[in-house]
Amino acid sequence: YNLQIGTENQFMLDFGLFPNPTDTLTLIPFENSFHERYNRFPLEDVTDSGYGSEENYRFMDENGIEAYVKYNFFHKEQRADKYVTNPFKQENLYYNKEKDYYVCPMGQHMERTGVRHSRTESGYVTESIAYSVARCEGCPLRCMCFRSKSQRRTIEVNHRLKEYKQKARERLTSEKGIKHRRQRCIEPEAVFGQIKYDMGYKRFRHFGKDKVTMDFAFFAIAFNIKKMCAKIKNQKMTDK
Repeated sequence: YNLQIGTENQFMLDFGLFPNPTDTLTLIPFENSFHERYNRFPLEDVTDSGYGSEENYRFMDENGIEAYVKYNFFHKEQRADKYVTNPFKQENLYYNKEKDYYVCPMGQHMERTGVRHSRTESGYVTESIAYSVARCEGCPLRCMCFRSKSQRRTIEVNHRLKEYKQKARERLTSEKGIKHRRQRCIEPEAVFGQIKYDMGYKRFRHFGKDKVTMDFAFFAIAFNIKKMCAKIKNQKMTDK
């Protein structure tokens, strides 16, 4: 099972067990689980890049959840290296939103040439727009621009996902976002470390989702009580 936990101040607020190995498809059902438990969605979500998909961003946006959710290549974008300054990267090409075209490094317009729809494992439909230049033959920058045997460069852009990523980037690089990112490494990761290595809880002792859920629910209750007792004890020592 893929165990998901939601934490705050290293207390477990919620947990969920899922059959799929990847995290992307677990976020929405886990958010719904939180809603069933507390009759509301969380105000903020702080996660790693495993959850940064268009479907998840849209769900959080529509349900008023402030998403501090990373996406693939977020960390690469923050570095002042070749990835950021490379003018041939699709992300760095100039886009004219009003007339809907991109501009290649040689100044050619990359016009819209088609639309492709894809369906995720959960049934969510995404839309990507294709843009191509008229021709690349004879271009002195061709060898640096793309390596395809095609006679012209074509790119595909998911505009909706691009907008969600821009919002996520602004949040993640804000003062509050940086604070959340620093805090995250000592939140769920630390709790998993305490569960596995401090308490030796490395495998479930039952079979079947209902029994495993019951198994971990009792453990989560005990974990929170133990954490609360330690916090009260430390507070009393501090007050002295």
